Amino acid sequence: MRCLKTILNETKEVIYRMNEINNMYNDLIMEHGMNSYNKKSLSNANYKEKGHNPNCGDEITLQLKLNGDIIEDMAFTGHGCAISQASTSVMIDTLRGKSINEAKDIVKTFIAMLKREETDVQKLRKLEDAIAFKNISNMPARVKCAGLAWHTMDEILEKKSLGGSGSVSCCNK
Repeated sequence: MRCLKTILNETKEVIYRMNEINNMYNDLIMEHGMNSYNKKSLSNANYKEKGHNPNCGDEITLQLKLNGDIIEDMAFTGHGCAISQASTSVMIDTLRGKSINEAKDIVKTFIAMLKREETDVQKLRKLEDAIAFKNISNMPARVKCAGLAWHTMDEILEKKSLGGSGSVSCCNK
């Protein structure tokens, strides 16, 4: 039987590692929220979609460049809180280079994570850096901020005809 001191030391180590991971996630969110290199206009986009969160005024326009079935490039313009801006930028980094089907799966997984419908660590790995937003589900007022870009991208991916533009209000699904 393991002694209590060993168990306590192991527990402290796990807590320390969890804090380190949370700090890394916070740094990632702050970096993308304040200095996003994905926030720009994409001159050769063949699709764009506007997303708006009426609860707080966050507003983005996603621009998407497809090469066949592959997301070749993405960018966004707009304004909003640090969470919405960071989530949009991280989403772009996550989806760039993916196929439409891969992107659909990743977007659905992210939205399910925010709703606490998906908690399986193995399934969440596909989110890459976007897993940094996992704890946002503990802050109901911020869930829509983090989900704005993802719902907007979901709208883009669900459209049959790529090449138009439109508007979607966040999180009305």
